[in-house]
Amino acid sequence: MKKMNRRKFIGVAAKTIGATVALSYFPSAVFSAISSQSKLLDLPIGFQTFPIRNILAKDFPGTLKMMADMGYKLTEMCSPKGYAEIGFGFLKEMKPADIKKTINDAGLVCPSCHYGFGELTPEKLDASIEFAQQLGLSQMICSTFWLPKTSTLNDYYAAADKLNKAAEKIKSAGMQTGFHNHEFEFTQLEGQLIYDALMGRFDGNLIKMQFQTEVINLGYKASTYFNKYPGRFISSHLSDWTADKKEVPVGQGVIDWKEFFAAAKTGGVKNFFVEMDMDKFKDSATYIHGL
Repeated sequence: MKKMNRRKFIGVAAKTIGATVALSYFPSAVFSAISSQSKLLDLPIGFQTFPIRNILAKDFPGTLKMMADMGYKLTEMCSPKGYAEIGFGFLKEMKPADIKKTINDAGLVCPSCHYGFGELTPEKLDASIEFAQQLGLSQMICSTFWLPKTSTLNDYYAAADKLNKAAEKIKSAGMQTGFHNHEFEFTQLEGQLIYDALMGRFDGNLIKMQFQTEVINLGYKASTYFNKYPGRFISSHLSDWTADKKEVPVGQGVIDWKEFFAAAKTGGVKNFFVEMDMDKFKDSATYIHGL
């Protein structure tokens, strides 16, 4: 192959990109911009299986393939044992390796799974880890503590300490522990926001957070917390809402998604899972991929 010298290469490139590009900045500025844009456009978007569990139960491989055809690359499961009574019992007798194969055959990858807090107790943790390893997970997410409304901050601290302990073993098994919020972590208890109290109690080296954007309905933005706690997040559940709290496809509500994705880098977010009703998945994927 005939070599092209640097001067000729820059001249050709400058004509291609346009005269407005200053040649002296071409190697760094332009390549940086192209690289940044490519990373955003190639962002692998996932979906949470919980909203479509009833459809999955009717046709597991077919529904996964349908989601992949919409442009989704990742999926996040819910533990068949922990969620058996609320929609995932159809997978209870299926071997994890077979679940993984079905997911992969549909063109998807499953890096993450939700577990009930009870599945991460010393009595059940080994079995939960074994399932995760056989499924090929890199993340095990506690779906919240589900503590009673009468709980005190000390009750939350005690639960956080238990999850810290479980996270040590999960880390030793080669996976990341995560914690998923619901709206009730964004309420005040004893003069503190529960979410902030938990952030202060969790070991940031062991537990990363999964932020649910639905709390925009309470006035809390994901970007605020990504910036407030840099590097403390592993993933996020994406949903969008109107000012009157009506669920709409991503990009059609009040959330500033460009701000969200920019702040997510600061937060350390690795995976994004859309979590909405089935009729909103396609438009959400189209919008995100078009950013």
